[in-house]
Amino acid sequence: MLAVFTKCTLQKAGSHTIRPLSTVNFDIQHKHPQSRRQVGLPRARYGGRNAVTMLPGGGIGPELMSYVKEVFKHGGVPVDFETIQIDPQSDNNDDLQYAIMSIRRNGVAIKGNIETRSLDTGIISRNVAIRNELDLFVNVINVQSYNNLPSRHKNLNVIVIRQNTEGEYAMLEHESVDGVVESMKIITKENSQRLARYAFELAKNNGRKKVTAVHKANIMKLSDGLFLETCKKMSTEYPDIKFEHMIIDNCCMQLVSNPHQFDVMLMPNLYGSIVSNVICGLVGGAGLISGRNYGDHYAVFEPGTRNTGSSIAGTNTANPVAMLSASADMLEHLGHKIHCQIIRTAIAKTLEEDMVHTVDLNGTASSTDIVHNVIKHVKNMAGRLP
Repeated sequence: MLAVFTKCTLQKAGSHTIRPLSTVNFDIQHKHPQSRRQVGLPRARYGGRNAVTMLPGGGIGPELMSYVKEVFKHGGVPVDFETIQIDPQSDNNDDLQYAIMSIRRNGVAIKGNIETRSLDTGIISRNVAIRNELDLFVNVINVQSYNNLPSRHKNLNVIVIRQNTEGEYAMLEHESVDGVVESMKIITKENSQRLARYAFELAKNNGRKKVTAVHKANIMKLSDGLFLETCKKMSTEYPDIKFEHMIIDNCCMQLVSNPHQFDVMLMPNLYGSIVSNVICGLVGGAGLISGRNYGDHYAVFEPGTRNTGSSIAGTNTANPVAMLSASADMLEHLGHKIHCQIIRTAIAKTLEEDMVHTVDLNGTASSTDIVHNVIKHVKNMAGRLP
């Protein structure tokens, strides 16, 4: 069932607000990239414990997943992971098909960024294929500032909502003649409506006052024009929420100069990739913010900027906060709200009160220093549970 942010009690750690917050068919995907093919299955849940698919991915993904498992163990979290490795060098989609089957069975996954190194045009991006095949049509990141961290702007709290399965990521490319490549951008009214509805419902349920649609309809008058017109029509159903729209290039400039003007931001796929990275950089970088991918039946959680981090893999310097936050988001989705709150509070205490920061935050702590400090707080809070 499609997850939607709902009103919740906000708690504080220090002064930081904690927010409880079929196989791949290449031909079908290219002929009908906007079609929805998934069917919901019963969730795998045994003895009160949830089974969750874990896709470590490449780069720093495997080490970050080991930290998640360690924190969950010390917190007594009732989750069992089904870990699946996808070979980035593979020239077939067997690993990908197995991963998708696992997510269908479990309903929920946590993942790192999955590399696709094969140059075979028949081997599609694993990350895009998972989102398309499971119809994870919306990506949500809540970019919220931490105190006592070096950042360009303070006191930010912006939600970015990104269309996740269309646009330039439809992967419809061909070479018309030698040296000329055409790439199609897919925008559909149906998926634009679903996304806009999700954005306005999220704003309404969380007391947000404004939704800003980001587009390039002045140039792409048909595709982005359809997206913008759909958002405008949807806004009329929510008269209590202010609606604005902004061209993507101006939006990027406004983000770095005056990001506090934004509340909920709504945009097509590629613009969402750009804006997510820009706004995460404003509050401290790629290592802090988590991302959520939702469809009608499935949910996948991951770091918000979807970076592989291959250059720092194995150096014990990667910031584990984004992945730990993604695991807390996952627990909230599964209904384990107390464990979710414990992990979020432990992260906030580590960053804001104990000032344990990795090098990307101008600190000297290692990845394991962060994790061990989080575990210290998790054990302390979990020990007080009835």
